[in-house]
Amino acid sequence: MIIARFTGRQQFRQPFLQLHQASSRLAQGGWRWLRVLTAVFLLWLFYRLLAQPTWVARLPAALAELLSLSEVAGVLTLICLWLVLAWPRRQLPVTIPTVDLDTLYALSPYDFEVFVAQLFRKKGYGVQHRGRSGDMGVDLELMQVGGRRAIVQCKRYRSAIGPDVVRELYGTLIHEQAAHAFLVTTADISESARQWARGKPLTLIDGTTLAQITAVLSHRD
Repeated sequence: MIIARFTGRQQFRQPFLQLHQASSRLAQGGWRWLRVLTAVFLLWLFYRLLAQPTWVARLPAALAELLSLSEVAGVLTLICLWLVLAWPRRQLPVTIPTVDLDTLYALSPYDFEVFVAQLFRKKGYGVQHRGRSGDMGVDLELMQVGGRRAIVQCKRYRSAIGPDVVRELYGTLIHEQAAHAFLVTTADISESARQWARGKPLTLIDGTTLAQITAVLSHRD
């Protein structure tokens, strides 16, 4: 399979970065505010049920009924908001350029993670980009319809990946309690690393395979 070299690096990077940053800001902002609202509401309910404040009992009947109705409405509203944010959303069309390994290796580590995220989005996964300081070894977090969760490590390497990297990924998989883990790299993967991963919920994608996947996805609508 012949893979054309993509020479316009800036043209290649910018659409992915803009889409990733915009979607990440929206998703992270929505989840953050929903968690805050949920925490505040739960604290209020615990206060009402456990402390049973006397001032509530002294409220006029109309206000007490209004308070109860507001609490029921709050519960239903929060449930609806959680369902809306958690519901799989239709992804915007993703365009994948055909690139070779030299082009991928020329990207920064962050840009490489963004590119791999777009490949998974093209395959229909929900993707959250976690690659930053304190990411606990997880660059991408994937979600499938049905709630199955997977993690991805992106390694923009030239030297071959050994079993130590795969063992580290497996430990991260267990710590994250995910269903599956992917290692995506621009390098080769040693036979000993592949043997160690055999029989485990791990998928290892080396540089040659990554270029082939990119070529296939770049020709899909």
